[in-house]
Amino acid sequence: MNEASRPAVIFPAGVAARQDERRGQQGWAVPLLALAAGLAILGHVFLPEIEAAVSTWQRSAAYNHCWLVLPVALWLAWTRRQRLVGVLPAPTPLAALPALGAGLAWLLAERLGVMEGRQFAALGVMLSLVLGVLGWRVCRLMAAPLAYLVFLVPFGAFLVPALQDITAWMIVLGLKVLDIPHHADALVIELAVGNFLVAEACAGLRFIVASLAFGALYALTMFRSPGRRLLVMVLALVVPVIANGLRALGIVLLGHYLGSAEAAAADHLVYGWVFFSVIILLLTLAGLPFREDGAEPAPVAPFPAPTPWRRSGLAWAVSFTLAGGLAAPGIAAALDRGGVAGPEVEAVALAAPDGCTGEGQGLRCGAMTLSAQILRFPAATRWSAVVAERLRLGGQEDEAVTFSIQAGARWEARQAPGSAATVAVAAWHGGAPAGDGLRARATRLWGGMQGEAGRPVLAVVALQGATSASGSEMRQARAVLRRVLEHQAEGQHPGGLLEQAREQSRGS
Repeated sequence: MNEASRPAVIFPAGVAARQDERRGQQGWAVPLLALAAGLAILGHVFLPEIEAAVSTWQRSAAYNHCWLVLPVALWLAWTRRQRLVGVLPAPTPLAALPALGAGLAWLLAERLGVMEGRQFAALGVMLSLVLGVLGWRVCRLMAAPLAYLVFLVPFGAFLVPALQDITAWMIVLGLKVLDIPHHADALVIELAVGNFLVAEACAGLRFIVASLAFGALYALTMFRSPGRRLLVMVLALVVPVIANGLRALGIVLLGHYLGSAEAAAADHLVYGWVFFSVIILLLTLAGLPFREDGAEPAPVAPFPAPTPWRRSGLAWAVSFTLAGGLAAPGIAAALDRGGVAGPEVEAVALAAPDGCTGEGQGLRCGAMTLSAQILRFPAATRWSAVVAERLRLGGQEDEAVTFSIQAGARWEARQAPGSAATVAVAAWHGGAPAGDGLRARATRLWGGMQGEAGRPVLAVVALQGATSASGSEMRQARAVLRRVLEHQAEGQHPGGLLEQAREQSRGS
């Protein structure tokens, strides 16, 4: 029988579709296994960053919503699954370049002691691995769920002082417009009915980060055009800031008309969440008439058959990306080989202002007692260890009252919720007061690389008082602490707390 007379073999369309499906499953199985293995390795290496993030989610009410970020990202990916019909992973070893950049960013953040930077960089390395294994096309089609993972990082804490200032400014502006007598001293607003402190918890950070996460989800699901999505994100940032200022002003006005600052401030955070929920609902309703959530046609294309080049490319992509991402932690481990000893602690006597008496090396001011310590760190200590010790000494309660006192140095004070107990901490390095700002950290890092002398020193003043205190008792404790710190900075006490801290920070 010749070729022309041989009967043709025709496969049903369903058989061909099943063959394409099997080829597609085979093309995805190995890359996904490689991706899971690579992410497990990176998760182990960057475990400190992951643990710090999870601890913040658990501890701080501002970041409780982070527990929902991964499920939301998976849901976004599931709703976009039809985009991957006919698409196979295309591993790209060039992803090692962004992984290397993220690794270098991690090393810089690690040297500067910026945990948020380390977490963003670690996430960048992981996303680079996703890019290296799955390829540009898959990542572009899944850009929305991948980008949403940025909310896994508990960022924004550095904005709290600025947000406190904005909130205090809006309160003062409102009181001036309404012609209500008041006196403003930084974050303390004094009215005839009592004092109001714009504490860290009143800054509105919890509302802003939750609003940004919700705004991103709303923009990704309801809109298609970049312009509208950008507008949603701008509103998600600006509206909570303004709304929080109005909420704080409302509490102050309520106290003014009720005749009691404490009555107005009771459960103000609960009221804040109700107020915030109403604002989010109004923003959602306002955006509904402009929605662009129509269904998108799913791309259809035949599955290309996997080739040996693809499999070798997968191996190279995983190897290069992991090498680029893990180079920085390896360098950091080599630089820190041998470790650095912890701080030396020394109790220091406090000079007694009027109204206080010496009690050993401490002070007694009425029912409150104060004590002071100096912590001397080795010269090779990174500032991240100093910051960690400062946070440990001051405590990290989310509802704590935080404030600054300028008295010979910048003292960062934190008062436990509902308690008079307060701790103030100031830092010195190289004979000068030192802050925790990014510029100050970079200056110290550069000075250490140049071999400049100096060692980190922390001065700690702790006030002990009633563990269950009213608002007026808490304010009295803060006033006593401020008076004691200002007395130490008057320059009349040779060998006192500030002089010792300054001189010991000059040592090598």
